[in-house]
Amino acid sequence: MSELRIAYLAAGAAGMYCGSCMRDNRLAAALRAAGRDITLIPLYTPLRTDENDVSESRVLYGGINVYLEQRFGVFRRLPRWLTRILDAPTLLRGLSRWSGAVEPDSLGALTVSVLKGEHGAQRIELKKLLEVLAALRPDVVHLPNLPFIGVAHEIQSALKATVFCTLSGEDIFLDGLPEPHRTRAFELIREQAGGIDAYVATSDYYADHAAAHFGLPRDRVHTVRMGLHVDDFADPLDPPDRPFTIGYLARICPEKGLANLCEAFVMLRRAGRDCRLRIAGYLARAQQPFLDGLHDYLRQPTTDGTVDFVGEVTREEKIMFLRSLNVLSVPTVYHEAKGLYVLEALACGVPVVQPRHGSFPELIEATGGGILYDPEGGIDALAIAIAELMDDPAKRRDLALRGWKSVHALFTDKIMAEQTWALYERYRNERRSIR
Repeated sequence: MSELRIAYLAAGAAGMYCGSCMRDNRLAAALRAAGRDITLIPLYTPLRTDENDVSESRVLYGGINVYLEQRFGVFRRLPRWLTRILDAPTLLRGLSRWSGAVEPDSLGALTVSVLKGEHGAQRIELKKLLEVLAALRPDVVHLPNLPFIGVAHEIQSALKATVFCTLSGEDIFLDGLPEPHRTRAFELIREQAGGIDAYVATSDYYADHAAAHFGLPRDRVHTVRMGLHVDDFADPLDPPDRPFTIGYLARICPEKGLANLCEAFVMLRRAGRDCRLRIAGYLARAQQPFLDGLHDYLRQPTTDGTVDFVGEVTREEKIMFLRSLNVLSVPTVYHEAKGLYVLEALACGVPVVQPRHGSFPELIEATGGGILYDPEGGIDALAIAIAELMDDPAKRRDLALRGWKSVHALFTDKIMAEQTWALYERYRNERRSIR
């Protein structure tokens, strides 16, 4: 057993399956399996994962309280018993029904306020967090993302703990904040960045990008790639070549590139290709019009009856879904920091076709499990890349086998846990040596 105690804070995603939540939960589970002392604490909303949830039942910085404290001063003085009611997990899970309905300006002001830490409107939430952490007596406190680093100074002062922060792809969210909140958020991050002992990114791409974009000390930014619990992923199983089945597994939203994939699919069908498209993933209520538009677009003679909208899937259903595919493509519009779905596909022996940006080039290089296309080539480039694998079954099966072997050997939760723990020990020992 280790002498270190870890308090790991993970931001819930309002009832959505989220790559960051799933990674954090898997990391905590793997560390516990290795005999490590780690407590996984949800922030904002409960975590949602397709594996056994190892997080605490209590939620800190509950999304309802945080929002109301920002909007109305009276809620900053509520009695504890009432704030506990508003932090009830069952109530917070309902946030998914109206997530996305918050005005952008309010969201910007809220982000800045949380970044202000003890000087923001959520002082009572910070106090509750410090009380919980004090009872745990952690050696290391791991924060979920940059928008939460405003609490680091108080944690270090009150607990003398080493503070880590995950870099989770928050650039998309922060870049989208309205002014003047975006500029102020970046200022606060730069002012407080030096107070974090170490940062952990899930890809080399995002380690470099986040350090430059947010002004982080690059020598304290480390890459620990995502790892899967691969035991329930079976051997590669290549489905029949006809009909060739293309898959999508991610949130149903424009930024994940689903519309682009649908256009490429239509292009392939119009060229006389015998192929099908299967789509699975979480759908937020706010994205229903987007999905309705795709339904209408795909309701045409060349594609009618060849598209399967699977919807949200459990872990078992996800593995079955992946094993029904010849290829997976999630052609994101933005530069992806993680790409968990790439590893999940490869763990099932399914090759991928991805744009040459973000974390995808290093994932493909490290696993050998797919091909990249130039996103500047647009829909044509995506369709051509998919057609390449349709026309070359031997290459497709070679990519599938190489990807499967690489993920099962190099991208496991055990490796992710070992690398993370080594960083905890390193930085904790450095802090002790300074005292």
